[in-house]
Amino acid sequence: MKIKEIQEFSDIRTKARAYLCFIMERNLPSYLPGIELDDLVAGMKKVSNELGKVDAIYVLDPLGRQVTNTVSIDPKFARKGAGENRSNRAYYYRVIKEKRCVLTDPYPSMGGNKLVVTAAYPVFNDKNELIYIVCVDITLENILSIVHPSSVDSMVGHFNKWVYAAFSVALFAVSLLLFVKAIESFISYGVHLEQIKVKDMFQSTILLTLSLAIFDLVKAIFEEEVLGAHKKHAEDDIHKTMVRFLGSIIIALAIEALMLVFKFAITDPNKLLYAVGLLLGITALMIGLSIYLRTIDQRNGNRR
Repeated sequence: MKIKEIQEFSDIRTKARAYLCFIMERNLPSYLPGIELDDLVAGMKKVSNELGKVDAIYVLDPLGRQVTNTVSIDPKFARKGAGENRSNRAYYYRVIKEKRCVLTDPYPSMGGNKLVVTAAYPVFNDKNELIYIVCVDITLENILSIVHPSSVDSMVGHFNKWVYAAFSVALFAVSLLLFVKAIESFISYGVHLEQIKVKDMFQSTILLTLSLAIFDLVKAIFEEEVLGAHKKHAEDDIHKTMVRFLGSIIIALAIEALMLVFKFAITDPNKLLYAVGLLLGITALMIGLSIYLRTIDQRNGNRR
């Protein structure tokens, strides 16, 4: 999914730029006297071989005009492009302004069917004068797989997606079964509502509460890990899901404790201590959840 790919690129952009610029600096001559275009062409081959997933590579002069044909795996652009004016490209302006290796944001390729990024490396002579700009185009998918192998489009990323999808389906099935079981306990009485016992109502409420808690968990996992929802507010969403899940568990345990209090008060008062122990555990969970919420609020306040 392109949205997630762009967000992943934003997360690893600094690392990607450092890596690409290091590869280009290591293989391309600069700040040397007598640098010829042939020297750059030889260096471009090394860069292409070392990266292995280059979409296109070419050289511009200081005015932004392409002085070599494009080396590309796409036959529509390979061995073409010499003489093209690329002075209106963002990477050209940035190199001229910053006078250092730059990496662009993802943008549509000339073919229009994929996103690419461009690393532009300025070549200076021994007098610190800009003489060439070497540009390397890499698809967004490839730069993620090079710099961030665990990305969503790598082999590991695909495997992780299928694993999370399988767990989501299994958990959803559990949630559905709990829901069906809760409803089934009432349907079994038919129209004889007077036969429904308070105990059955409590048990059904517990099952429904757990079903809702698991469904919220499934929703968060599926949207984030499988569909690749945007991560801008992912941390807040995780906190909300955690709070809702723990809240549902606390409610279910509280109902169970209430049932035990009623049951033991009538049948065996000596066992009320077990119910009290459960209530103390629920209290500890509520205190822990309160501390968690306060910590999150303080962290968000500091970010603002």
